[in-house]
Formats: sequence, C-alpha cells, structure tokens
Amino acid sequence: MCVACNHTIHRASQHFGWNRDFTPVLTARPGETIHFECADSSAGQLGEGSTVESVKTLDFGKINPVTGPVFVDGAEPGDALKVTIRKFVPSGIGWTANIPGFGLLADQFTDPALHVWKYDAASMAPALYGPGGRVPLKPFAGTIGVAPAEPGLHSIVPPRRVGGNLDIRDITEGVTLYLPVEVPGALFSIGDTHAAQGDGEVCGTAIESRMDVEATIELVKGARLESPRFTTPGPVTRHLDAAGYEVTTGIGPDLMTGAREAVKRMIDLLAAEHGLSPVDAYMLCSVCGDLRISEIVDMPNWVVSFYFPRIVFS
Repeated sequence: MCVACNHTIHRASQHFGWNRDFTPVLTARPGETIHFECADSSAGQLGEGSTVESVKTLDFGKINPVTGPVFVDGAEPGDALKVTIRKFVPSGIGWTANIPGFGLLADQFTDPALHVWKYDAASMAPALYGPGGRVPLKPFAGTIGVAPAEPGLHSIVPPRRVGGNLDIRDITEGVTLYLPVEVPGALFSIGDTHAAQGDGEVCGTAIESRMDVEATIELVKGARLESPRFTTPGPVTRHLDAAGYEVTTGIGPDLMTGAREAVKRMIDLLAAEHGLSPVDAYMLCSVCGDLRISEIVDMPNWVVSFYFPRIVFS
C-alpha cells in the first residue's frame, strides 16, 4: 500500500466506456496522489491457467476496464488535467493473445493464440517468451483519460481527444501527461496496464498484466489543449537499444499498407532466423517491436519501418 498516497481506489471500482454522467467514486483535490488498483485488459478473463479456449470465449463487453472515475475539485472545461505517473506495482503475471478479427494483420491470422507470461515483479527482469527470446519490460497504462463532453456512453476501445485507449508505451513511471478537460471535475480514470509493448501493438495485445498505479493529479487552468500531450523525464528506448535492431520496411503510397508490409516481412525474418511459428513471431512483434514512419515527404511513396530489438535473442 502507498503510504504517501492520499486515496486508494480498489479494483472493484471500474467501468467500461466513457460517460460524463458516471458517478465519481472519489473526489480529489489538485495535488493529491491516488493509488489505483487496475485490472488487466480482459478484466481477469485471461491469466495464469488460461488456454486458447479462453480466448475463444472472451466476453468483449468486459474488455479494457478502467478504475475510477475521479472528480477533481476545480476542474472545468478548458483546463488541463496534469497527471504524473509515480509508480507501478506489477503482479508478475501477464498474457498476449491473437484475437480473431483484431490486429493489424487480422486477415492473415484468423485463429486464436495465447501466450501466458510469468515475470519477476520485484526485479522486472526480461521475461521469457516460451517459443524463444527474453523481452525487456517497461510497465505503463494503456488506457488513461477523462470523460468527453458529448453525452451518452462511448466505447472504451478507440482513443479520443480526451485520452482513453492511447496505448502509448512511453506513458510510464516519471512521465507527466496533460489531458484536455471537457466536463466539470474531469472524471479521470486509468487502467489496461501492460508489462511491455512495442510501438504499434501490432497484433492488438501487449503483455497485458494486472497492476496498481500511483499517480498525482494537478490542474492547469485555461490550458485549452486540443489533444493529450506528455513529457518524459529521460530516454524512452534505452531498455531495448543495447544490441541494436533488425529492421524491415514497407514502401508505397499508403501508410497502412506500408505498415502491414513491414510487419509481415519481420514475421518472415523471425520465423526464418529463430524458428518461430508465424503467429508466435506476430505476437512477439506486438510486445517489443516498433513501427515508425521513416519518410513521408518523397511523394508518391512513403517509408514505414519496423524495428525489432536484437537484445531479445542476445
């Protein structure tokens, strides 16, 4: 338990979706630190002991629960919520799945697949990937945001101008995130915690893992943000850089096509060089490989690159 926290919100206080009319579970003053108990993105449906059959029976109405909402005293439309991530308390258990119909290459990977991870929650040493390799860990919250101004219930799945399912792996310990406030009190929530993810989360899941999060919430009056922004306290890729990268590319007039081609070529490379099955390579790419736009000015063709860290197999 966090001795420096002003409040704790337990895991049972979770919701699925965003709604300006949700009843807050807590009222906090600017400057207070809150301990959030967060569920994994399956709300506990997947975890230790799960099998591929568990993926087939997922209840999608319980996907991506977030803990909250928190009413922040004094927050008004036009302000920004300043959220500083203080600490993650990992569980040591996680999962990665290929969920049919979901992911960048959903048309090619149509069968469910599942890998259950066990990692050292104290040392956060690289986690063993059953088919081969060890993945460096970097905890973060995939879903973090406030309520939108539009009335009614809004899906938790897509990211929004007020945050939500951003899946930005660099919103981790020490980072300060700024979110546009659109409703009185902001109604802040957080969840969908990950132990690791590559930029792009290409198969649709990362190392999904239940964690607790400690965060300090402040206000910036009259900020007039149009979308989230964040500040990092230092380098963001050092945990993956040590042994360099293998890089594949997709080149053409469509960025989505280029992204798909770059990932497909990396899957082929990993399968050929490390003996992984295509779906295992696909899930591994999702938890530690990075999609990047390398060039977007030399018309009519753009370059998308996929970076896979060699440290995983070193």
